[in-house]
Amino acid sequence: MELRNLHTFKVVAEVKGFTKAAELLSYAQSSVTAQIQSLEEELKTRLFDRLGKKVILTTAGEKLLSYATQILELHDAAIQAITSDSVPAGTLIIGAPESLAAFRLPAIIREYTTLYPQVKIILRPGVCWELRSLARNGELDVVFLLEPEAQEADLYIETLATEKMVIIAPPEHPLATGKNIKTPELKNETFLHTEPGCSYRTLFEAHLNSCGVFPGSDLEFWSIEAIKNCVMSGLGLSFLPLITVEKEIMEGKIAALDWDDSACRVATQMAYHKKKWLSPALKEFLSLVGQHAKRWRQQT
Repeated sequence: MELRNLHTFKVVAEVKGFTKAAELLSYAQSSVTAQIQSLEEELKTRLFDRLGKKVILTTAGEKLLSYATQILELHDAAIQAITSDSVPAGTLIIGAPESLAAFRLPAIIREYTTLYPQVKIILRPGVCWELRSLARNGELDVVFLLEPEAQEADLYIETLATEKMVIIAPPEHPLATGKNIKTPELKNETFLHTEPGCSYRTLFEAHLNSCGVFPGSDLEFWSIEAIKNCVMSGLGLSFLPLITVEKEIMEGKIAALDWDDSACRVATQMAYHKKKWLSPALKEFLSLVGQHAKRWRQQT
């Protein structure tokens, strides 16, 4: 079983496509197909179900992915043990929800890629429950979460900063100039939400319901930018991390209600599998994240 074939298999599984895997690996698509076929012939089983341009792991493929991840990490660890003075290189696959991918990670990734140009970073968006699952099975090297603090048996989870949450409204909204807004005052308001599965949305909705508040209507959007634009246009209110709307609040385009967010506070957290081998590239990334997190905490 060739390491090259295992690496190609792992990338195809991660990006769920032969074409995208070929682009990332700088291979011809025919080479990727040939390597996967070689593995399937050697193992005498199908590893992927091909559904048009998208591929999905079979049960056998899911089993192999776990072993392939361990084999490739051991290979990297062996090389690092012999050449310990080498410059960090390779690929880091990072997962994060949209709000952190857009407002916390860009500065870190920009600095990291300047320091370590031989490391390729792949950033995969997702909701927190999905990201934790991908960290557990080894598909992601490290994930960032935005949810209430919690610990799990198989994941190392570090809290980086507590995030203030705000209810935003158009500046002309009647509640925009109110003081000490209470949750029951939000009754019958229209709320613009992120996608289902978002941790802070779930937390906020549970809080509203516990206070006997059932919004007049809810609308779901595919992005935070879309939500902000719709709030500015007067379509409704929204509940978002302050870091995602600070600029618009300062510019007077959006108003943050004078509302106590303590019941719905979440934290930016970093997580990875406790048994994961920390490559030089990953160690340096974790260290850089820690440096930025210190600045985040000083600003809150």
